[in-house]
Amino acid sequence: MSYGLYISAEEAHAQNQRMQAIANNLANMNTTGFKRQLAVLQARHAESIESGEEQAGSGSINDLGGGVLFKQILNQLTAGVVKKTDVPTDMAIIGDGYFEIIRDGQKFLTRAGNFICNNDGTLQTADGYDVLSADGGPVQILPNQPWFVTRDGTISQAGNQVPLSVVKPQEPGDLVRIGQNMFSSLSQVIPIGPSERQVVVGHLEQSSVEPTTKMMEMIETSRAFEANVRMIQNQDHAVESLINRLLRTS
Repeated sequence: MSYGLYISAEEAHAQNQRMQAIANNLANMNTTGFKRQLAVLQARHAESIESGEEQAGSGSINDLGGGVLFKQILNQLTAGVVKKTDVPTDMAIIGDGYFEIIRDGQKFLTRAGNFICNNDGTLQTADGYDVLSADGGPVQILPNQPWFVTRDGTISQAGNQVPLSVVKPQEPGDLVRIGQNMFSSLSQVIPIGPSERQVVVGHLEQSSVEPTTKMMEMIETSRAFEANVRMIQNQDHAVESLINRLLRTS
């Protein structure tokens, strides 16, 4: 493979990965508590420099750019806009923290507070996973009994106080995306104290995706991808022409 063909192919692959991340963001612009993703691309040295045969900055013919390399997908954990819904089981966390839920015996974190109460009065996510209290058990709300949620995320009903489990990872980079708006923490989570958290009822945190910005990024990425595909085609045509000339000469 020629050097130019190699660089163009690597760039096309990187832009394709970026397009997939942007497409996923756009598909979830209405998903409650969704955190947008960012594709990280990195400029790379020429193969001879990466292999140690040449030094960067030498000015030789081998000291050329090596194109762009797709590095990874990062979660951008910026909070989304909090929108009023007036639904009593909708909850949003202001500031740091995640609700803790359980699925198939494993605990996960989410900012999506569009909860529901099932027939037994168990507080669950929209997908049917139990929301956990601070003591690690499911949250139960008695049917046909008035209840309210305090500012620190404690459900008060009939004299009982049940604080919701609101936690955070030790480091933001410890979060691994599970599905669209759930995360698993690679480290032990840290409970957020009642005085340090704020939960508002009748509100939901919206997706952090900005549609206009992402559409512009999609157009930019599509054009970059198409440009590299054209470069591949042009270089392939040039190589084919050269081979045909050599064959005619021989």
